[in-house]
Amino acid sequence: MCMGMRVYNFIRMRTPSTPTDMMQKYPVTDKDISFISEKCVAILGYGSQGRAQAKNLRDSGIPVIIGNRQGKSFDQAVSDGFSVMSVRNAVMRSDILAVFFPDESAAEIYAEEIAPFLKEGQCLVFAHGFNIHFGFITPPKFTDVVLVAPKGVGPMVRKLYQEGSGVPALVSVHQDHTGRALSTALGYAAGIGSARSAVLASTFRDETETDLFGEQAVICGGLPALISAAYDTLVDAGYPPELAFSECAHEVKLVVDLIYEGGFSKMHDFVSKTAGYGGITRGGRVIGEGSRKEMTRILNEIRSGAFADEWMAEKRSGSKKYAALVDQVRQSGIETTGETFRDLLK
Repeated sequence: MCMGMRVYNFIRMRTPSTPTDMMQKYPVTDKDISFISEKCVAILGYGSQGRAQAKNLRDSGIPVIIGNRQGKSFDQAVSDGFSVMSVRNAVMRSDILAVFFPDESAAEIYAEEIAPFLKEGQCLVFAHGFNIHFGFITPPKFTDVVLVAPKGVGPMVRKLYQEGSGVPALVSVHQDHTGRALSTALGYAAGIGSARSAVLASTFRDETETDLFGEQAVICGGLPALISAAYDTLVDAGYPPELAFSECAHEVKLVVDLIYEGGFSKMHDFVSKTAGYGGITRGGRVIGEGSRKEMTRILNEIRSGAFADEWMAEKRSGSKKYAALVDQVRQSGIETTGETFRDLLK
């Protein structure tokens, strides 16, 4: 039932002695869902990740309720067959609170609709360490605070679960009031399907800083900038935009899939020797010493909290700068060419 607490006597597992130790893989299986099988989980925030995890937990036999503000996500949760209510009511009725509000909004919602209604022994689960690590949220000492961070977007978390596998997850304990925080985190990770892949010990600091760095230096920053610069180079040299898009953007997925499956070695096993030789001898000229120094600067901005402060200030100002930057991307030449190229493939 989604009401009272129940006491469990679980064996607690050792966490790494320092953040620099080789990452520990917990021997978690689907059976460890029993750690939380009689507890009520409140999913607070029904976006992409919240929706996926709510469905996975429900399919794993865990009692789940949804706490969300009125709107499209609230209606979606109702349509998905969940018991949906206000955030504060969900907090008061649950044992485990999984927080999925956006980084830039979570602290405000937490202060207004979560913190005043917390009870002793409840466990707060975060999918990203941003607000805890940078101090925007400070839970009371009478709660457990854990990290369960799936290394994949919401739709992938759901898709792999339905296929019988799962997305790897990082787990950490920030605060252990009950003495059972780690068991709860591992049970939760099993409930969303991560035990079918890998559940790895980490820290809030490491998860937060590496996640932000990967987004900025590679996934959402460095890679798009590299693709755009290469595209512009070919177009400026007189080559057809569609061909430039194909070579510099469309084919990236083919190579990334090889790296995902077997590393750079597998990539070299499958690309031509011409491509391999040219890549090895020229790649360092593109990502040279200057780029590496900028990566270090970016990491230092993250570690110092400067980026977090900048982003929260942007949110307080109405996110106008961010909206303008995204609009600039949407109107860029490579975006228009991409639409044209995809139409050619239909």
